[in-house]
Amino acid sequence: MAKILLFGKNGQVGWELQRALAPLGELVALDRQTGGNLENLDEIRQSIQQHQPQFIVNAAAYTAVDRAESEVELTDQLNHQAVKVMADQAAALKAWLIHYSTDYVYDGQKIGAYIETDPVGPQNVYGRTKLAGEQAIKASGCQHLILRTSWVYATRGNNFAKTMLRLAAERDHLKVVSDQVGAPTSAELIADLTALMIYRILHDEQVAQDAAGVYHLVAAGETTWYDYARWVIQTALDLGATQIQATPDRFEPIPSSAYPVPAKRPANSRLSTDKLKAQFGLHIPDWEHHARRLVIEILGK
Repeated sequence: MAKILLFGKNGQVGWELQRALAPLGELVALDRQTGGNLENLDEIRQSIQQHQPQFIVNAAAYTAVDRAESEVELTDQLNHQAVKVMADQAAALKAWLIHYSTDYVYDGQKIGAYIETDPVGPQNVYGRTKLAGEQAIKASGCQHLILRTSWVYATRGNNFAKTMLRLAAERDHLKVVSDQVGAPTSAELIADLTALMIYRILHDEQVAQDAAGVYHLVAAGETTWYDYARWVIQTALDLGATQIQATPDRFEPIPSSAYPVPAKRPANSRLSTDKLKAQFGLHIPDWEHHARRLVIEILGK
């Protein structure tokens, strides 16, 4: 029976982790109001010391990528300094730290999927602070799983599919960026795979000995934002949606340069999951599996 301390319980991934981790043992889930405010490093330290967990799962982060360009200090506090505190406490307790990172630690210029040992080269503040968090974890010497993911969405709150469905109902023509490649990855999938990884660590001594390190955790397959948008609309039409004006043939592909934003995005967000699958014996479904469920949920079918 594991004791698990979760930070960021109300975020996209954190919300799903509350469900997925609960069967593994005693789960304490924190948010900003209950001892999990990453802006208060002493509070983070005290919460960990109070609960003495075997596993610390950090699903909290500063994720407003464009705003991070002008809020550098706060972004570093949440994505680096708070993570360092967690890592140091995990090392002291001999606990595992499970932390979520991002494809933004890479420069996005590679041809093909990134593997965990590829050189890093973050292109924005968010990516640099997330990389600093990773480095702090490694430097602490704690047992850790750093899980790099990308294009994360959840059914709660806003997401790309909801936005596309709303805009397609309001307009008869849409322009979508077509030169960024990745795999839409659901918070549900991330949470379920995290729970399975913890289960394997708890119940397989060999896995527990060999597991620590950096892994990529994304859905299988790949697409562009343009193709993903058209897929969402076509799926909605196939499911009987009637309020759509901008059908897939009315979507126009545009380059990233035509849609300027403060933070530079990687053109290539493809991440190989071969290491994760081999180490933990897991199957990762194609991105369309969870994305279809998302569209069904949005439409209320």
